[in-house]
Amino acid sequence: MTVRPWMFAVAVCFVGVMSIGYLGATTYLVLRDNLIGATMARQARMQHEYEDRIAALRAQVDRVTSRQLLDQQVVEEKVEKLMEQQMALALRHGKIDALLDATNPAAKTPDEGPVPLVRPDTADQEASAPNASKSAFASLLGKPAEKPAPERLALGYAPITEGNVADRADRLFSHMTLSLKDIEREQMERITRLTLGASETASEISSILRRNGIHVDEQSDAVGGPYVAPSSALDFNASMNELDAALLRLEAMRDTARKLPFANPAPGQAITSRFGNRPDPFFGGLAMHAGLDFRAPTGTPILSTGAGTVITAGYSGGYGILVEIDHGHGLVTRYGHLSKAKVKKGDAITTGDLIGLSGSTGRSTGPHLHYEVRRNGDAIDPLQFINAGKKLERLVH
Repeated sequence: MTVRPWMFAVAVCFVGVMSIGYLGATTYLVLRDNLIGATMARQARMQHEYEDRIAALRAQVDRVTSRQLLDQQVVEEKVEKLMEQQMALALRHGKIDALLDATNPAAKTPDEGPVPLVRPDTADQEASAPNASKSAFASLLGKPAEKPAPERLALGYAPITEGNVADRADRLFSHMTLSLKDIEREQMERITRLTLGASETASEISSILRRNGIHVDEQSDAVGGPYVAPSSALDFNASMNELDAALLRLEAMRDTARKLPFANPAPGQAITSRFGNRPDPFFGGLAMHAGLDFRAPTGTPILSTGAGTVITAGYSGGYGILVEIDHGHGLVTRYGHLSKAKVKKGDAITTGDLIGLSGSTGRSTGPHLHYEVRRNGDAIDPLQFINAGKKLERLVH
């Protein structure tokens, strides 16, 4: 066979094409395997990253859940504590009102009402009932964190996260605690004012009584025991004890002042003759006048100037018809020249009781009331007691 040049060229071209195709196919297969391996490796890495991220998110969710449970428990404890403080303040206010009502209902001022458990300016922000408080705080701490919108961030809104929820709860607790502290301070100030006012009034009454020769026994109960440092938890009880003692002392002073002869025996009647030396209406020379004379037409009601027991009721020499009352503390009052006695010996008399009618019996020149006050048998100026009664009137009512 004769090989022509063109045949040789065709054979060479065929061999070259086959070689190029083989090399191309081999290169493709090798590159494809590398590409598939790289892709699988990248997918494996991405899968591991997602798995790690999911595990981290789960751990974060567990931490947030645990933190919320712990915060909820802390919140419930704080709410219980706040409610205990509210109940304690309510009981304290009840004790104050009960003490004032039992001792002196007039001691309460009209504008003093019950102390609110929640301040008025925060009533819309704070829950007053335990269930409301717990639900409010639970909803506050249990609210999931939400992703803020771009427009909210642009307006300055902060995202609700675990940190700022706790801060809001702490601020709310602090605000409620301060409100309760303010109410507690107001109660203590009220107790202090009442104690001081009662002590000052009792001291003023005691001073007036002493100036008139009446000494009231104010001995305190015997106390003793080992020294123990004061406790702040007992400050309220100690203040209540002081207030109780001050009110009891004040009431004792008022009771004493009400029973003693400080009133006017003939209200609205003029005094015609005072206590001391004066010309005797029968003999003309000086004579001691042991009381006050009130101008009182016959039949004028004569009233007891204090509480006591009648020791004389009838005719008694120059006094004419006389009523004599023993008021204790060595004090005795006499009402002379009566036209008629309205009481009898042994009767118990209170201040302002009708004891007789004025007249002109005994050593008298005309209808009038002769009124005496005697201490331990000695005559003293009744006007001193009447003037003291005017000062006591605003203190004993």
